[in-house]
Amino acid sequence: MKPTIVRPPKEIWEIALGDLQVQVSKPNFRTWFSKTVGLSYQDNKFVVGVPNTFAAEYLEKNQRSLIEKALAGLTAPEVQIVFQVNGKSHHQPAPAENASPIPETPPVFTRLNPDYVFDSFIEGGSNRLSLAAARSVAQNPGRTYNPLFIYGGAGLGKTHLLHAIGQAATANHINVICTSAEQFTNEFVTSIREKNTEEFRNKYRSIGMLLIDDIQFIGGKEQTEESFFHTFNELHNTNRQIVMTSDCPPKSMPLLEERLRSRFEWGLIVDIQPPDYETRLAILQSKARRKGINVPTDVLEHIARETQNNIRILEGLLNRVIAFSKLLKAEPTLEIALQALADVASKEFMPEDITPKMIIEAVAESFQLSLDALLGRKRDKDTALARRLAMYIIRQETNYSLAQIGEELGKRDAAYVTNACRKIAGDIDCNPFLKRKIRDIQRNINH
Repeated sequence: MKPTIVRPPKEIWEIALGDLQVQVSKPNFRTWFSKTVGLSYQDNKFVVGVPNTFAAEYLEKNQRSLIEKALAGLTAPEVQIVFQVNGKSHHQPAPAENASPIPETPPVFTRLNPDYVFDSFIEGGSNRLSLAAARSVAQNPGRTYNPLFIYGGAGLGKTHLLHAIGQAATANHINVICTSAEQFTNEFVTSIREKNTEEFRNKYRSIGMLLIDDIQFIGGKEQTEESFFHTFNELHNTNRQIVMTSDCPPKSMPLLEERLRSRFEWGLIVDIQPPDYETRLAILQSKARRKGINVPTDVLEHIARETQNNIRILEGLLNRVIAFSKLLKAEPTLEIALQALADVASKEFMPEDITPKMIIEAVAESFQLSLDALLGRKRDKDTALARRLAMYIIRQETNYSLAQIGEELGKRDAAYVTNACRKIAGDIDCNPFLKRKIRDIQRNINH
């Protein structure tokens, strides 16, 4: 005869958890067991509620025998475990009617910008394909284009689309992580330092959708690339959606490992071009409307003509006109707009195209070196560092090829440039001086 169960299922499971806690690692327990609950026990089937399907899949695949062993002494030797997600059992017949459903709540791994939704994204000829692709993966994650790779210049709407996908997925109870490549790298480095890499892996591999901004920044960081490679494979192999943004297509990321580059090209690659005049005007109209301010059409038309390459700059110009009119306690007019933008649009907001020459001069000035020294054959520590830094920043800020960069820096070959860029990329995270130096130089050439 089966032993009589006098304790309720919830209490039985809490006792079992105490046993399991000493048999698995702390990060493992926290990730997979801490949010589980005992729901029911009937006909030798013990039902455990779990927060999402990924937890159910992991526990069933990796911990089933351990769990059943822990429960056997508390229930019956032949007990069978059933994992239940949101009222539905996982890979097992439906549980008894008295089993209470547990709502699936996506964990808070990210903060999505509430303004970045599909309804607020202005469609135009420059972004129509990328918008359609983003909507498609939001509606059918993991089934249409996986991964989706969106690239384009700064301020064109890549991050907006990324967050819009995340908003739609979260609304459909999909667990989402939306982060930047820099943040991913920082978390990975911290996990190594604090010896909790298992918790890091579990966090990124137990989700339903991964959204990564500025993926180009993992290039050259070998350990980070290795970690992301395995994370990518785990998510992709289980049909979980991956979306990445970058300032360039995968083929133009020379520091990226070939095996990652090929995976980035598995799905769909779309680009966003600078908006045309009509789209810029529509964007301004939308932003003015959302701010609740009536801005005359001729003012918006003037602002739309002031910049062509960056939506953030476009909004900055609009904000300046609105602020200027408030200071004057007057409605925005074309005359006020002309005054507000007279000494700004063409200077502060309209930097000329960045060239290798500009970068080389900025680096030379930052290191207090002559151009001849930077371009020549001197190999002292400071000159060599400045030369590598110039190559790295040219690679980041322009579309020049490795060979072209080498030509600009004293006719050096592409292999030299690759090694220089890889060296800088690997040193940035552990060298605050280097990171600050790069930011200062980039700030100088962008203003």
